[in-house]
Amino acid sequence: MTQLETQRLTNLLRARQAELNGSVRNRDEIVIEKASDSIDEVQLMEEREFAIRNLDRESAMLRQIRRALDRVADGTYGVCLHCEEDISPKRMAAVPWAGYCIKCQEQIDRSEILVADPIELTPAA
Repeated sequence: MTQLETQRLTNLLRARQAELNGSVRNRDEIVIEKASDSIDEVQLMEEREFAIRNLDRESAMLRQIRRALDRVADGTYGVCLHCEEDISPKRMAAVPWAGYCIKCQEQIDRSEILVADPIELTPAA
């Protein structure tokens, strides 16, 4: 991966990190509210659970982005964490926080490879 490609992807990662930092801090949707009607209370509970799932997903994404930025800093960005081969530029463009090449990611998805930190898992692209 060229220095220019790495810089472009780093800028994308930082922009996404800033966006996620703002949304992760906003936890107003998780507030437990009481409603006089039991149907309204169920709806509020479902909305709260949806917000919690979104927060979990965004927190996981933020951790992946931070780890990708750490890999940029230590010079291992774009190198598969399992086989240590270069991750294809096409994959890095699609999933700039990817820690695994397509081949290893597919093996992980099929549970053929165990990883120490499941937060590193990224969808194959």
